[in-house]
Amino acid sequence: MKNIFDLETQNNTLDGKIIAGFERLSQVFRVLLWEKAKKYDLSPIQIQLLIFIKHHSGNKSTVSYLAKEFNLSKATVSDTIKILEQKKYVVKAKNITDSRSYTIELATAGLEIVLLTEDFTNPLYDIMTETAENDKIVLWNTISSLIHQLHTLQVINVQSTCYNCHYFSQQNGNNHCKLLEMKLETTDIKLDCHDHKPRRL
Repeated sequence: MKNIFDLETQNNTLDGKIIAGFERLSQVFRVLLWEKAKKYDLSPIQIQLLIFIKHHSGNKSTVSYLAKEFNLSKATVSDTIKILEQKKYVVKAKNITDSRSYTIELATAGLEIVLLTEDFTNPLYDIMTETAENDKIVLWNTISSLIHQLHTLQVINVQSTCYNCHYFSQQNGNNHCKLLEMKLETTDIKLDCHDHKPRRL
């Protein structure tokens, strides 16, 4: 087993350098998120949940789904939602057919705080817009493939990518979406699709 934190391993193998680079990038996301969290008296996970709820449908805004999405326990998510509810950022909407379950919706104050915090990735986005198109395509192909493999290894619990979708197929060596009835180029592969339907194993 290689240890990429061992500088000899890290500096003498390209694999080690790449993995160390990923680890460094993960630090960047943590730093950027923490800056927003401190500014608005929130925790990073509170901001992440609020942003996720804003951009996803009600069936994904439940304690169970959020726990899977963020690799957290249901108790942790439930406690976080309770705090956000106390801060008037979210409200619980009861399920009409099942009074024991509910979805989480943003309150007006919650939407306002999301608009103030969801730009924490802008420094990275600005750099990416200046990157050559061919380099971006190669990078996205690598990233999307890695995410798919990590999901297959069950390192990542929930993924709504094309690769693990019911509508995804490969025809004559090409990726294809049966829902849209179109060939999927590398740039068409989605990380989080509204129309995603989990593939049955």
